[in-house]
Amino acid sequence: QDSGTLTIATTHTQARYALPPVVKQFIKHYPKVKLELHQGNPTQIAEQVLKGDADIAIATESLALYDELVTLPCYEWNHCIVTPPKHPLLEEKKLTLEKVAQYPIITYDFAFTGRNKINAAFQAKGLAPNVVLTAIDTDVIKTYVELGLGIGIVAHMAFVPERDRHLRMLDAAHLIQPSTTRIAIRKNEYLRGYSYDFIELFAPQLTRAKVDAALNEEV
Repeated sequence: QDSGTLTIATTHTQARYALPPVVKQFIKHYPKVKLELHQGNPTQIAEQVLKGDADIAIATESLALYDELVTLPCYEWNHCIVTPPKHPLLEEKKLTLEKVAQYPIITYDFAFTGRNKINAAFQAKGLAPNVVLTAIDTDVIKTYVELGLGIGIVAHMAFVPERDRHLRMLDAAHLIQPSTTRIAIRKNEYLRGYSYDFIELFAPQLTRAKVDAALNEEV
C-alpha cells in the first residue's frame, strides 16, 4: 500500500533534530501517505501507542519499561555542554563534572532525553548539581543559556553550529554515559509496508525481517 496515515509519537528532540531528514525522504517516497507527528513526554508517547493513537513511538526514556510494547534500539547518542561565549569552562584544559557542577545548570525535565544518565553521572562522583531550570524543549534550554542563566546539558545532536552561533559547545561524552534512542511498537500490531520503510529510514539496521522477528518473538 502506498496511501494511508502513519502516526509517529515522539519527543521534541527527536522531532526537531533526528527526524527531519527521515521525514523528508519518507514523504518523497510516499507522497500519498499522511504523516502525523505527535510530540509529548516518553510516558505520553508510550500510552499513545498502547491506545492505538499512534503507530510508532520514538524516544530515549521509558519505552522499554512497558511489557505491552516491543522496543528496538536505533542508535546511541551523547550529551554536550553548551555555554555562552567566553564562559570560564571554555578555558579548561580538561572538562570534569566537578568543574561543571560549579555553575548553574539548565537541562531536561526528569522524564526526558537521558536525564537519568545525567543524574547518575553526578551521583557517581558524589556531586549535587545546581539545576536552576528544567525544560522539555532543547531550544528553550539553549535560549536561557544565551540569556546567561546557566550552562546547558543537552543532546549533542541538538547543537547546530550554524544556528547556535551565540553559543559554544563542549563534548561531554567522557562525562556522561551514552543514551539509546528506541522505536516502540505495540505487540501484535499489524504494520503497513510504509511503516517498515519509515523504521528502516530512521534506523537502517532495522530491516523488515528484523522488525518482524522481534514482533514474532513476542507473540
